[in-house]
Amino acid sequence: MRNNVSGGLPEYRILVDYERASRFGLSMSDIAQTIRIANNGLEASKWRDGEDEYDIVVRLREEDRQDLESLRNLNIRTMANTSVPLVSVATFEEGSGLGSITRLNLQRTATVEGQAAPGYSGPEVLARTQELLAEYQQNLPPGYSMEYTGESEDQEEAFGFLTTALMVGFALIFLVMLVKFNNIISPLIIMTAVGLSLLGVLLGLILTRTPFGLMTFIGIISLAGIVCVNNIVLMDYVKQLTEQGLKKKNAIIEAGLIRFRPVILTALTTILGLVPLTFGINIDFVEFFATFDPQFQLGSENTAFWGPMGIAIISGLTFATFLTLVVVPVLYSTFDSVSSRLAKLR
Repeated sequence: MRNNVSGGLPEYRILVDYERASRFGLSMSDIAQTIRIANNGLEASKWRDGEDEYDIVVRLREEDRQDLESLRNLNIRTMANTSVPLVSVATFEEGSGLGSITRLNLQRTATVEGQAAPGYSGPEVLARTQELLAEYQQNLPPGYSMEYTGESEDQEEAFGFLTTALMVGFALIFLVMLVKFNNIISPLIIMTAVGLSLLGVLLGLILTRTPFGLMTFIGIISLAGIVCVNNIVLMDYVKQLTEQGLKKKNAIIEAGLIRFRPVILTALTTILGLVPLTFGINIDFVEFFATFDPQFQLGSENTAFWGPMGIAIISGLTFATFLTLVVVPVLYSTFDSVSSRLAKLR
């Protein structure tokens, strides 16, 4: 962890007594130049070695300039060719120099940065940090504020974009289904099933103690597409059977039996395909066929990145499969019964 708060570096200040220095015939330039040459040195000449050139710098020995006491005893040559100790014309003060001020949008800003430790994701660290600083943030003095930027700010922007994309996607899907089924009941039932599938996502996140992050949101968007496809397959077949003359109840039962296998296979292939990515399962097939040593590995560095997305899809799709095969037919039958009764009342 690091920050950009810059305090002044420690320094020695030499305060010259102008009146006393003038009595010895010394000027500020004489004193400053002597101190600079004694500590930093003066380039006296250059030495060449073939094509290389080196500066020859003259300054005091290290033992004569290694502490403040040595500097106090530094002699300054006057115009009268006499030596005056520096301590006779100056006093010494220990302090610190000026620090730098960082501004953002004309406001003084202190930035604290840090990286997530191995095995931890950025959202986990951010959530823990916000929890620890919540009370401190509430009791800040007037004129002070605290904001989370960097990856947190980028994540908030990404969440805003993905939320907009999800809403637009739902609207387009709803319009397509509206044209497909030529009624509003079937699209509403399917969109309800998509919304209820989020309960499975939340349950999976709670059981695995996975924080809700950007990859989880991407997983929800992917889940919504899969759930819509499975439900459209079921509802479309119900519509086909109804148009062939079957009663609504018989059509729902027949569609559930016929479409049971495609829906289950779709869910299983998706879930099983995501298991290696979610849990970091790695098998070396080359070594397995060569030496019968698969070098099986569970967990990897990428698990912290891809794991939340996989958990969201796996848990949500597992719950959504139950919704597709059980809850959606029940909802369709209920809506159909209610609409039939309303039609009779008219």
